[in-house]
Parts: sequence; structure tokens; C-alpha cells
Amino acid sequence: MALTKIERRSRIRKRIRKTISGNSQKPRMSVFRSNKQIYVQIIDDTAGKTLVAASSLDREVAEQGKMKKAEQARLVGKRIASLCKDKGIETVVFDRGGYLYHGRVKQLAEGAREGGLKF
Repeated sequence: MALTKIERRSRIRKRIRKTISGNSQKPRMSVFRSNKQIYVQIIDDTAGKTLVAASSLDREVAEQGKMKKAEQARLVGKRIASLCKDKGIETVVFDRGGYLYHGRVKQLAEGAREGGLKF
């Protein structure tokens, strides 16, 4: 029997998390994508703490007005990059969370790179 989308994403996510882990020098950039919003966190896995977070619900992104979800994702990527610069974080490990590197996830990553994050 075929896997559902959720089961497939869960398996991919577990496979990715076996190899990817963040520390204080190079934290993990975790992406969560819902149907309407996109969220990103910078996580230090050794300490178990979220260092920085941003989403499409943030005031700076929401004030831009009505736009496509891919454009929102790019703005969230730029925002997380600027927040990381304020905290002194320059390099991260990208965790796409089981989603394909396409569409909104790709736009978020490109926005973060434009903002100066390295991964």
C-alpha cells in the first residue's frame, strides 16, 4: 500500500535529522510550511534552544500587503538572515523538514542567502 503524504514526509524528515544537527557555532535552520504560512527557526540542538525565529505572520512581513506565498517566503528568508546577523550567526545547517527543495522552501533559502546567511 502506498504511503500518504504525511507518512512520506515523516520518513524523509527522520532520515534527514539522523545526519543534520546544529551546535552553537553552526546552528540548524529548521523550516515548517503550512498551507497558508511559513515558519523558520534557528536552533542550537546541543543546548536544545531556539536562538532566532521568524514567520510570515511577523509584522514586517505582514505589513507588505497581499502577495504570493513564494514572495512571502523570500521575505521571511531575508528577515531571518537579518535577525541572525544581529545575533552574530553567519553560517547555519539547512533543515528542509522533509519538504522538497522547491517552491516556497527554495524561495526561503534563496532569501536567506541574499540576506547574508551561508549554508
